Amino acid sequence: MAEFGTPEGLAQAVGYTHVVSVEGARRLVFVAGQVATDASGALVGEGDIGEQARQVYENLGRALAAAGARYSDVLKTTTFIVDYKPDQFGPVRAVRSVVFPQDPPANTTIGVSALFQPGYLIEVEAIAVVT
Repeated sequence: MAEFGTPEGLAQAVGYTHVVSVEGARRLVFVAGQVATDASGALVGEGDIGEQARQVYENLGRALAAAGARYSDVLKTTTFIVDYKPDQFGPVRAVRSVVFPQDPPANTTIGVSALFQPGYLIEVEAIAVVT
């Protein structure tokens, strides 16, 4: 049976669930794309991909914790960056290296023309396995 939830500290989701987890021999945790919003849903770091990445990974950590997972349980992330150019990944990588200091998860980075609202520059979704 799947569990669906919105962790404390994240804005209420509309049309999706922040965290969906399924328990079996191991617990799989699927985290919806996290963006740079604070708990009230306000954009953090407008125009600054590094600051947005910091908030995105903070939100990802909250979502993982709500499902009993940690950053070290993350096996796969997908990173979406608006109007992606290779030099944009440096600030994102700096944040990722703090969050995933060793054995970083598999990641796919995808350049997109826009995210769900103007001003958002990065979104990250994750899959974790809790043993």
